[in-house]
Amino acid sequence: MTELLLSLHVLAAILAVGPISVAASMFPRRARELLAASGDPGGETPPGGAAGAALLHRVCRAYAVFGVAVPVFGVATGARLGVLADAWLLASVVLTALAAVLLGAVVLPRQARLLGAAGVGLDEGEAVPEIPDPRAAAARLAMVTGVFNLLWAAVVVLMILRPGSTTSA
Repeated sequence: MTELLLSLHVLAAILAVGPISVAASMFPRRARELLAASGDPGGETPPGGAAGAALLHRVCRAYAVFGVAVPVFGVATGARLGVLADAWLLASVVLTALAAVLLGAVVLPRQARLLGAAGVGLDEGEAVPEIPDPRAAAARLAMVTGVFNLLWAAVVVLMILRPGSTTSA
């Protein structure tokens, strides 16, 4: 049973966190291009246009929901292995929680705001969010997304090099 839980945990991490990391990393550039084109009436629409940026945002939102399986299977695996109180696992849980909060409270709302500023996904009559400097907002989003990805990289390192594992010295 432990092997099954561990396999599901690793698969969920690869299939959920991977797409979020890639899509979230691609979004700021796409949003910057889209905002530049929407602010310039004669501007050239970027490849993929608004649909591409909206798709990246939808990928992040959908896989964030699926990503809940990662800590669920991780805690179940940790319980079966009897390591729930180990420092490396507690650190991983804290880093995972930080990544989840960053994604839910910062990355996804900022993506939605940048899309709204470009007029994407707004209902008729809905106010366009005012972003004074869209390039700076996209750059800040890229930075936050980088931190999100670094948090996950740290979790992966903790999972592989955990104290007492067969891979540790």
